[in-house]
Amino acid sequence: MDENKDEHKVEIKPKPWGQEIWFAHTDKYAGKILCISKGHRFSLQYHEKKQETQYVYKGKLKLTHGPDQDNLKEEILNPGDKVEIHPYTVHRLEALEDSEVFEVSTPELDDVVKLQDDYGRSGKGNNEEEDARLQKNT
Repeated sequence: MDENKDEHKVEIKPKPWGQEIWFAHTDKYAGKILCISKGHRFSLQYHEKKQETQYVYKGKLKLTHGPDQDNLKEEILNPGDKVEIHPYTVHRLEALEDSEVFEVSTPELDDVVKLQDDYGRSGKGNNEEEDARLQKNT
């Protein structure tokens, strides 16, 4: 049983907008809880491979999304709402209230291209050390 110990490990990933709770990450899928603090938002971003389904469990959010930065629309999400994010869809969530979003996705968790970011992050991929440092400063 000890050899499967890592399979049962939950990882907390600090973010400047809150935190991610990674409860599943296999070679076929990933599962996270996104905890977003009121008034904060993700990067305006897209994924090259990753596909996501997001379910609003708690709170109220503004979703900005579209095929590119010049063709974005906004909608308000409430508990019970679900969103599908396909590769190359430009998107961002902003918490209008403290919010929790369940996300299931394909396993490419480092597949993010940041187009705009309130915290000065840019480029491809994630930087966990920078995210943790920025969280302490917000």
